[in-house]
Amino acid sequence: MASLPGDIPNRFSVAVVMERSAVLNNPWIDHQWNAVAVTVDSDHSVQAARRQQVYQENGLLRELHRGFVITLHDDECESYYHNLISEEPRCFVIATRDESAVPMPKLVTLSFDVAHAHMECEGELFAVEIAPELYRWCEAFVLANYIPEQRRKRKRTDWSGERVEGA
Repeated sequence: MASLPGDIPNRFSVAVVMERSAVLNNPWIDHQWNAVAVTVDSDHSVQAARRQQVYQENGLLRELHRGFVITLHDDECESYYHNLISEEPRCFVIATRDESAVPMPKLVTLSFDVAHAHMECEGELFAVEIAPELYRWCEAFVLANYIPEQRRKRKRTDWSGERVEGA
């Protein structure tokens, strides 16, 4: 993990838990997929995304997708800040469908802006509750790197002295 001033790392290894559940009373689909958690991945040796089934019972299947890294950037601090102060802070999982129409996580982020950009152009977006460790880490990063921009009131132009053409 790379560190920033104050020993706050800007990278965090995480894993995504995807869940397939049965859909009842629907003639078109028999199951649906959701991201249900983003967890801290303590095994930093996993370099590439790896998929592993961790639970299966009564039509419910859970898979752990490892090898993801959340990287925080200084220029995204405002987006992280707004995520952290929202009613329900979220971790965003961007996924694309494979050849069998199963969503495969491609990116994990804490930025509203990055998640929205991916959702608009290429990906399926899942928003899951943020893990407490990730919340504290992101909060420390924002406190160390974010300086809110001072809002300035616009000054109105005084048009009363100008003459209108053709009037």
